[in-house]
Amino acid sequence: MSVAALDPDLLQAFLAVADLRSFTRAAGKLNRTQSAVSMQVRRLEERLGAELFHRSTVHVELSASGEALVGYARRILLLNDEAVSRLRERETQGHAKLGVMDDYGILLVPPLLASFAALYPRIQIEMQTGLTAAMTDRLGEAYDLVIAMHPVGQGGGILLRREQALWAVGTERSALAQEPLPIALYPRGCLFREWAVAALDEAGKSWRLAFVSHSLAAVEAVAAQGLAVTVVKSGTCPPSLRMLTEADGLPPLPRADIRLHKAPGLSQAAALLADHLVSALAQPSRHGRSASAALP
Repeated sequence: MSVAALDPDLLQAFLAVADLRSFTRAAGKLNRTQSAVSMQVRRLEERLGAELFHRSTVHVELSASGEALVGYARRILLLNDEAVSRLRERETQGHAKLGVMDDYGILLVPPLLASFAALYPRIQIEMQTGLTAAMTDRLGEAYDLVIAMHPVGQGGGILLRREQALWAVGTERSALAQEPLPIALYPRGCLFREWAVAALDEAGKSWRLAFVSHSLAAVEAVAAQGLAVTVVKSGTCPPSLRMLTEADGLPPLPRADIRLHKAPGLSQAAALLADHLVSALAQPSRHGRSASAALP
């Protein structure tokens, strides 16, 4: 036996009458004639083989079958709207410019851009990696979105997650035994460089800047060869390096906030990308909320 198909137009007429308890008011809401609404409800009843309303000259009340149908009708129409909206979004055209830290740009973001491209194939993404300290100042000019690192509780934007800054060395660890301690870091303006230097100075540990580069890969390669110690995020430490603890004799480093910054007046393309990044990167807090919803 074939199953009756529930036409969204018929369900819309049914819900309008169910909500307003009047065919006349439902017709006004739907901008249709009363006879048209009555006919649609009648067609739905015939299709279902059930009476949906108890009608009188004064009142219109839901029958038991009508009450049972209301919830399903709302869900069907909601899914219908969601499907149409998603398919229309898929055809959205445009481009978005994203700035992001090197490690996130290498390890975390590319798979997310691939999944985004599968959902929205007509949106083009431009991504630039590097030090993000100055990128947020160019939102709306050079970037639509920036994923940046900040001290905990600072920076504004949407909190995605928190990362612990940690010292790291190659498997050989020979750099740890050198005096002064050789360190490989990024140019001025990098928060990790600022934290590393401040922590070493405060601990009274002598150090020398053995290597400086804008390239994350170059800094990590030098550290991996045992030539220097560097600083990494706990969530993106490469397999070529080993994260150190206080037992290794180096001072502790702070935690950092990873935040998404949006330019004002985002295009639909950039707004869709922002939502995609937040959904994928935001980590749940210990209280079950996402980090983007948690207070710093």
